[in-house]
Amino acid sequence: MILPDLEIEKSLWEKGHKYIAGIDEVGRGSWAGPLVAAGVILAPDFEIPDGLADSKLVKPQARNKLSRIIKKAAVGCYIAEVSVREIDKIGVGAATFIAFRKIVNNISPRADFAIIDAFHIKYLNRQKQMAVKNGDKICASIAAASIIAKVFRDNLMKRLHFKYPDYGFGKHKGYGTAFHQAAIRKHGLTDIHRRSYNLDFLYASSFRHSGANEVSDRIP
Repeated sequence: MILPDLEIEKSLWEKGHKYIAGIDEVGRGSWAGPLVAAGVILAPDFEIPDGLADSKLVKPQARNKLSRIIKKAAVGCYIAEVSVREIDKIGVGAATFIAFRKIVNNISPRADFAIIDAFHIKYLNRQKQMAVKNGDKICASIAAASIIAKVFRDNLMKRLHFKYPDYGFGKHKGYGTAFHQAAIRKHGLTDIHRRSYNLDFLYASSFRHSGANEVSDRIP
């Protein structure tokens, strides 16, 4: 398995960029809950911890441990959240870019360059960013951001489970598992379901909604 390293960051540090923010998001495909993105700035002497990888490939206990290590060692870290209401209003694609721009505008110290998993950030100077295909698998900063974002969102969905105990949010985190589909058919949609995702096909409803928007800047 290919593990993330700091080769991309090193090349950018050598070009004079000091604060390089690795950025990734989680929750784009989830049927419920917010979209969450994280930005992480690492130092040139950052020691990559054992097990750092794309968050989807790391077990929950290891993710939690890595999240603590990354937060302690990072030069800068910022988490951006976009609500279900905003996602339904503007689409998940535009919501993703809003989250990314929140990170660029708010992370401290201010990043002078951004490296993003698969995307270019709209309305940000292309000279100050790089879209990296499979970035969460090969780039340490992006992998670190994916871990931070995943742990934050998973914990949020676990808390929402207690508010909506019939839906299993603590296990599937809002994604479209068979259990989640059955819960929607039985109980209908909650306030945290993304109605723009046409979830009404799962149960008898008078609502009809347009499908979720896709991001056009994803690298093929």
